[in-house]
Amino acid sequence: MTGRLTIKDETMGMWLSVIGVALFAVTLPMTRLATGTQDAPQLSPWFVTLGRAALAGILSTIFLLATRSPRPAPHQWKPLGMAVLGNVIGYPLLLGYALRVVTASHAAVVTALLPLVTAAVAALVLHQRARLGFWLCAIAGSVLVVLFSLLRASQNGHGFGFEWADLLLVGAVIAASFGYIYGAQVTPSLGAERVICWVCVMALPVTLPATFALWPQEPIATTAWAGFVYVGVFSMWIGFFAWYRGLAMGGALRVSQTQLLQPFLSILASIPLLGEPLDVVTLGFAGAVVCTVVLGKRLSQPQPAPAVSPHPARAEQS
Repeated sequence: MTGRLTIKDETMGMWLSVIGVALFAVTLPMTRLATGTQDAPQLSPWFVTLGRAALAGILSTIFLLATRSPRPAPHQWKPLGMAVLGNVIGYPLLLGYALRVVTASHAAVVTALLPLVTAAVAALVLHQRARLGFWLCAIAGSVLVVLFSLLRASQNGHGFGFEWADLLLVGAVIAASFGYIYGAQVTPSLGAERVICWVCVMALPVTLPATFALWPQEPIATTAWAGFVYVGVFSMWIGFFAWYRGLAMGGALRVSQTQLLQPFLSILASIPLLGEPLDVVTLGFAGAVVCTVVLGKRLSQPQPAPAVSPHPARAEQS
């Protein structure tokens, strides 16, 4: 992305990203409703992953036809393909399997790394720079998540080591971050709504037949279907309308930090939707991770270069 961002663009980008984050935050409890647990499984993670993309793909086809949207340019297919791998396949699939093992509140702490990882990917892919302090905050936030995962594994009787579900969550975070940034890369030229629509349509030849092939044969709870519809319509589709637009308008590295709201919103949503208790330890670690993100956001802008006087000799005399 090129060009200087205005204060108005940054502000609008922040607000749009907050709307997207609020919709994404409910993804964790809704995905757990859809997939169930190991003791009481509902929809398979593969079905939820491919089915939600197929549902979003159908809606996207209608949108693109109704708006007479042009096809993407040849150079835009690669970023869109990366978004398919990250946001359509990688994130929901890894998240679905992880949420069969851990609670949505637990997953909220690990996925609190999303802002830091997204910013890191923005720096790598979009060449957006940040101060050293930002990367120190990123490391601190990562250490906190590692400590939380080790603590939870120990409390659950798995010894002082990682649960495999935590590794799945970390993989989901990395996949989502790459999908976000590659989608944001083509948003200025293609448009936020068309980015997620073309992403879903590109995957439709695979996701639609796979959805019918994986359609559950056993009875599924109504709440599981409700969770599936939510992640298909809001998590996979409408949320990205606001999110991609926010990343493009406000700057991906800075706007990505609005995800600091996501763990708290996910934890709060899990209380009425899943009946999960308000765990003080979980809330404390989420707060600590968010503090590193807030501080990192303040350090995300490079220090301005010192002004150079056009008349050095005159400046020395003054």
